[in-house]
Amino acid sequence: MDFHNLFDFLTALQQNNTKEWMDTNRKWYRSLREDFIVWLDDLDLTMAQLDDDYYPTPGKKGINRINNNLMFHPHKPIYKDHFGAGLDKAPNSADFYIEVGVKQCLLAGGFWRPDAKTLRSIREGIDYNGEEFQAILDKPSFKKLFGGLYEDEKLTNAPKGFANDHPHIELLRNKTFAVVHQLSKEEVLRSDFKEKIKVVYLEMLPFRRYLNHAASV
Repeated sequence: MDFHNLFDFLTALQQNNTKEWMDTNRKWYRSLREDFIVWLDDLDLTMAQLDDDYYPTPGKKGINRINNNLMFHPHKPIYKDHFGAGLDKAPNSADFYIEVGVKQCLLAGGFWRPDAKTLRSIREGIDYNGEEFQAILDKPSFKKLFGGLYEDEKLTNAPKGFANDHPHIELLRNKTFAVVHQLSKEEVLRSDFKEKIKVVYLEMLPFRRYLNHAASV
């Protein structure tokens, strides 16, 4: 995958974020998209070797659309400023997300504002065994890569059915259970980028396994 070419395309797209420009450069876009899918397919095979429970996700299934959803976000530009994809994408589970863009590059995973049933299951899992989850979050190597849970909207008070003095109230108030590792453009362009992804994937795995188990109960 020629990430230099991808960054060049995304930079040009953001400077000319119109359907007319995309139509003129669609061959460039399609070539990059196919290359990215091939790269994802190779990464998918690599990830499967790291985890016996890995859910195979072909690049064509994992890759996100480059068009923004203007129906719900009419003020956004027509096209996104990044290529993104989710791997290990089993139904109703926390996937492993990759984003390569002009403004940010990142690796992430978990649940972003899950539906009410899933969110309730996660909170019940924390209620039952929050110590295990907190230990994962407090692991020094985990904190080094991710810092902590992704900062998103939180409830002001305890969720319904939980006490305000619950020992894990700060975790229970979260609406999103995800972590993010920011990448520099230089890291993406390095020849060992895949090795970096493997390190982040393995460090995130206990976190995602905990959430997936909680969400499935």
